[in-house]
Amino acid sequence: MTEPAFAKDQKVLFRHCDPAGIVFFPRYFEMMNDLVEAFFDEALDYPFEQILKTEGIPTAQIETRFVRPSYHGDRLRLSLWVLRLRNASLTYRMTATCGDELRFETRATLVHVDGSGRSSPWPEALSTLLKTKEAPDDA
Repeated sequence: MTEPAFAKDQKVLFRHCDPAGIVFFPRYFEMMNDLVEAFFDEALDYPFEQILKTEGIPTAQIETRFVRPSYHGDRLRLSLWVLRLRNASLTYRMTATCGDELRFETRATLVHVDGSGRSSPWPEALSTLLKTKEAPDDA
């Protein structure tokens, strides 16, 4: 598998867990969104606080497979691959691992929209940069 376009570590905090100390699965979706936001900010220099003034990047589709539970204190590695870039959308793959153990994997499509919520082409400079992050077909 190729190197991800972006990756960050995430410690599982008390706020992520249910009373048994296991990550409550909706919290994984918050982690996913946090990683996407960090990717746009840190890897693309296109922070959400700038984007959301005039446009948006909502999730249009998401499919997630939860493989193993994560526990309070675990250190997860969240990794993102840009699988396909289109005129106004991108599809990514994301995984969370703890050591060598896969905890979840997801595939999602984001759509770039204008201020009225209609799909809109990526800004040219951003599209050019996203193309450099696109993974080969084996990601």
